[in-house]
Amino acid sequence: MSASGTAAPEPNLVAQAHKLCADLTPARPWIYWTDLVLTAFTGYAAFAGAALAPGLGLRSLFFVVAALAFYRGVSFIHEVSHLRPQDVPGFRNGYDALIGVPFLTPSLMYEGVHNQHHAKSRYGTKLDPEYLPLASGPVVQVLLFLLVSALAPVGLFLRFALLAPLSALHPKIRAFVIERCSALAINPEFRRDIPTGDQARRFRLLETLCSVWAIAVLALTAAGVISLTVFLTALALGAAVGVVNQFRTLVAHHWENDHGAEMTATEQFLDSVNVPPPATLPMLWAPVGLRYHGLHHLLPRLPYHALGAAHARLCATLPPESPYHKGSHRGFWHVTGRLLGEIRGRKSGVAEAVPGE
Repeated sequence: MSASGTAAPEPNLVAQAHKLCADLTPARPWIYWTDLVLTAFTGYAAFAGAALAPGLGLRSLFFVVAALAFYRGVSFIHEVSHLRPQDVPGFRNGYDALIGVPFLTPSLMYEGVHNQHHAKSRYGTKLDPEYLPLASGPVVQVLLFLLVSALAPVGLFLRFALLAPLSALHPKIRAFVIERCSALAINPEFRRDIPTGDQARRFRLLETLCSVWAIAVLALTAAGVISLTVFLTALALGAAVGVVNQFRTLVAHHWENDHGAEMTATEQFLDSVNVPPPATLPMLWAPVGLRYHGLHHLLPRLPYHALGAAHARLCATLPPESPYHKGSHRGFWHVTGRLLGEIRGRKSGVAEAVPGE
């Protein structure tokens, strides 16, 4: 039994899901490219409006559109980490050119990292870069978890404009920058492996491009070429994207594996969250398939555009007693309520039941 107290797992859930959804596995390149290009165009156009449009109301409207567009664009880094080069040729380079480098969130920050979150022996343990036992901590830990995300753009500028050049001065600084400052991770104990081979060459290239871009933006702002309004708008957009993503991360899992023990595949699924229709807001705060995070942990090779169809098929085909049906939740507040209830229950020493579970 896992730390979440789930019953004995259904051993065939993963196999059943694979069998039922095998035909949905191929990625459709035209969907990826169309989505990415239109998302990037919308983001940059709205950014211009947020910085330059007359009137606070119009600028605010453009800001919201830009924040949601850039959040969707950055979310493609998750797909990039799962795609093989032959699945959608050139897409990784397209992401880095349109979103990754300009937004200082290059694919190097996720590739070689996110796959460890999906490793069956690592998920929910101290070796998982994307897991914290939030359900066993105080509420203040959740608040800090959310608030720190507003500093994301400042951290990224420090990483690429300052630490990247400094890391060339000494091997120990270089090791620190790679191990501690080169992963989109939430586990403070995580240490990234030093890239090797082709991954190391791509790492250096992307890091150099991001470093040059970050330094250029700061220098041009200091020289007055880029107006302070444009620069501060960009920082605010980065902070908004970071905060929205952190709220989404908060409800991506139940965070109940407080002992760090290895979990079965079904337990990992039940510790993860689907927020399927009829909920509509997840289209905005959990884009690019992230609303089906539980299903993604069952079938990590399934492309984002197939997750909705796969979920509907599994719900219609699997028997009522299947644990798959327990992975769906009504929305953000439903999942947050379970997390806060778990925190209160553990604090008082009494597990609280979650309505509707």
